[in-house]
Amino acid sequence: MKTFKIYQIDAFTKEKFSGNPAGVVVNADGLNAVQMQQIAKELNNSETAFLFSPDDSNSDGLIRYFTPQSEVPICGHATISAMYAKAIEDNLGSCILRYKTQVGILPFEIIKEKEDYQVIMTQGTFELSPTFDPIVAQQLLAALGLEHSDTDERCPIQIASTGHSKVMIGIKSKEKLNSLNPDYNSLIHLSKQINCNGYFVFTFDSDDNDVLTYGRMFAPVIGINEDPVTGNANGPLGGYLIQNKIIDSKDNIYEFKGKQGEKMGRLGVVNVSVTIENGLPILIKIKGEATVVFKTEIEV
Repeated sequence: MKTFKIYQIDAFTKEKFSGNPAGVVVNADGLNAVQMQQIAKELNNSETAFLFSPDDSNSDGLIRYFTPQSEVPICGHATISAMYAKAIEDNLGSCILRYKTQVGILPFEIIKEKEDYQVIMTQGTFELSPTFDPIVAQQLLAALGLEHSDTDERCPIQIASTGHSKVMIGIKSKEKLNSLNPDYNSLIHLSKQINCNGYFVFTFDSDDNDVLTYGRMFAPVIGINEDPVTGNANGPLGGYLIQNKIIDSKDNIYEFKGKQGEKMGRLGVVNVSVTIENGLPILIKIKGEATVVFKTEIEV
C-alpha cells in the first residue's frame, strides 16, 4: 500500500466552485493505468492529472491525463491545475518545468506573485484540418441544435488542434450559445465518424471589452457532455482565428481572453497568446489562475 496525495483544483478562476475542476495526484509513481482510471472515475472530474518522476534526463517529469472514461493525450485545465498543485506542494518559486506528455515534452511556466501562482502552458503544435463538406457540417449543426443562419459567416467549420482536437463552430449570438441543448448521442456518433472528440461553439458577442469570445465545449464521446472551461479549445481557437485571418493582427503576438462556463455556473477565463510568423500561428500559450478546493490522501 502507498499513500497518494490528491488535490482538487479549480482552474481558470480564483473563486472556489467556479472555473473548471480537476483532480491532481502529485506523487503518482507506482500507479498503473487501471488504477489511474479508477481514481479518475472516483473523483469524477472531467480530467484528473497524474504527476510522475522523470524517466530520463530530458524532462522534469511525466504527466498523464484521464477522464472518468478514458485516457486523453493532453488537457489544458488539468495542466494548469497540476502545475499549481505542484508549486504549492513543493513551495516552488517562479520557474519553468518541462513535462513529458503524449504530444511531446512541453514547457510549463510557473509564476509566483504575492505568495500565489499563475501557470502558463505552452501547447502542442497547432494543426488546422480542411473545412468540412456541407453535408457533414449540416449534421454537426443539427446535432448541436443550430441552424446555418446561426453561424458566423467568417468562421469555417473545421477541426483545430494543439494536441487534443476540437471542432470550431463560430456563431453570432451569445443568447443562442447559452440556449444550446445538443443531441449528445448524435455528437458521439459524429465524433467516431470525424475522429474528433470535442465541439467548441464560440461567439464574439461579448458584453465585456476585455473578453473577445464566449464559448461552450461538448465532448460526450469521452464522457464529458459539457466541459466548463477548456484550455485545449480556447488555445486552438487562437490559432484558428489567426490562420483563417478572422482576426487582423499586425503584431507578431496576438493575445486575447476567452470566457467559458457561464451556462454551467462555473465561469472562468483563459488568457491566450499566439505567436505569429508570416501570418501563421507558430506557438500557442494559455495562462490561467487556480485555487485549491481541497486536499486529501488515499491508500492504494
